[in-house]
This record gives sequence, structure tokens and C-alpha cells, in this order.
Amino acid sequence: MYRILKGVGFILGGLVGLAALALGVVYFITEAQLNKTYQISAEPLVIPSDSAVVARGKHLVTTVGLCAECHGDNLAGQTFDEGPLVGLISVPNLTAGQGGIGRTFTDTDWVRALRHGLHPNDKPVIDMPSNYYYHFSDADLKAIIAYLKTLPPQDNQLPPLEVGPLARIFILQDPSLLPAQVIDHSGPRPAAPEPGVTVEYGQYLTHFCRPCHGENLAGESGAGAGQNLTPGGELATWTEADFMNTLRTGVNPQGRKLDPKMMPWPSLGKLSDDELKAIWLYLQSLPPVADEA
Repeated sequence: MYRILKGVGFILGGLVGLAALALGVVYFITEAQLNKTYQISAEPLVIPSDSAVVARGKHLVTTVGLCAECHGDNLAGQTFDEGPLVGLISVPNLTAGQGGIGRTFTDTDWVRALRHGLHPNDKPVIDMPSNYYYHFSDADLKAIIAYLKTLPPQDNQLPPLEVGPLARIFILQDPSLLPAQVIDHSGPRPAAPEPGVTVEYGQYLTHFCRPCHGENLAGESGAGAGQNLTPGGELATWTEADFMNTLRTGVNPQGRKLDPKMMPWPSLGKLSDDELKAIWLYLQSLPPVADEA
């Protein structure tokens, strides 16, 4: 019996050792990713300050930009304590108040963060959807930055980010959690369609749907994932009015209430009628993908 217990002890000790080795490898790889310095040349955009541009920026920030979902309603940042295994997610204060990046960010720093997913020191930001902001036109990116620079200062000194072992594993599984890794920093700028009730402009406005609904907008598997938005899913039975009413009220045609924490309809519902119609046109133009049984 002693020899059996001793053998079991050796096995368990070996498994613990292998687990520690694996975590060490994960730590080493992700630490290199988190501290990598990217040599890029951020576009020197001239940020206007006229009221029309600022208004356009506010509209984008409060709708498809979905900034408040992570940075809080006043964009002064917040923390999400996910426990020691995941870590402390500290979402920056965007204002010029105490603890806010708006106090120190230059126009180029804003471009670097929003379009390239990089801190002013050229190291990657974590879990910031810069790979989707990358698709904003120069004019719209200028407008967003112009609006952010007008935010009332909010004092909110946030603790530093803490990345736990599970978060590091997530980073290895999903490279887009460090968006600088998946952005073609020297690639050509995506085409910017003219605003209007067109399929092209609808596609432009739906870039922020893809993290939850998938790159083909046919939905993702798993808890909290977005539903199939192609004509092969539930939306096949919807009308344009159904779609618009759902985003305005948070209640779908079947009477189901949407969870605003999972589906940010309060923000998307602020889009104009023409913008929602353009999105609907684009969704209707997608190849139908049938829902999985």
C-alpha cells in the first residue's frame, strides 16, 4: 500500500510540475506579447474643433462606437475585478480629469490607440476593439477624437491592470485581445462610403457587430454570443420595421426582451432612421446561413 501511495504521489507531483511548467510557458509568451514595442507611423491627422464635427463624434461614440459599454456612461473609466485567475481589468478614464488619459494624450496618441491598438509607448492595449475602429474613415476618426477632447474632466484614478493566468490563456487563444497583433498597420486604409441608405454604408456601420455576431454575422456559439443576423436566421421573418423597433425598444417581434448587457440596444437605438435602414439593407444582402439545429 505504501508503494502504491508513493506512486500516486509521484504521479500527482509530476502533474503539478507539468502544470506549473505550462503556466510558466504561457506567462513567458504573453509577457513578451504584452511588452512588445510596435514600430509604426501613426497618421498625423489634424483634429478639427467645430461644433458639427464634435456633434458627429458624439453620435459615433454614443452609438456604434459603444464606448460607454466599457468606459462607463461618463467615459471616466471603470474596473472589472474578475478574481485572481482572470485579473483586474482597468478600463481607462478618457477625460482630462485626474487619472484620465485625456490630460496627456496628443492627437497622435489618440490615433495610435484607436486605430492601431497601442499605448503612447507603442506597447499594445488589451481588449480594446481597435481592430474594428481601424475601419472608421479619417473623417469619422477625427470626429471621435474631437468629441473625446471636449469631455468634461472627471477625476477617477484607476488601479493598474492585473493580468491573471486565465486571462493570459485567453490572450493565447484569441489574438484580437491584443488588437495590435491582428491589425495591418501599414496596409491601405479601408474604403469609406458616403453616408446614406445604402448597402455599403450599412456594412460600414456593422463592423462593431462582428465581435459578438461573428465575421460573417451568422452568430457565434457559446453563452452570450450574438444571434444569426443573416436572412437564414430568425431575422428572415422580420420586417425592416421589426428590426428598427427592436433596436429602439429592446423587445423583439416575439416579445423577448434583450439584455442590454449582452446586446447594447440602448446605444444602437440612438442611430438615425436612415442609419438603421442602411444596416437592415446590408443584413438583407448577406448570404443566408441556416441556424444550427
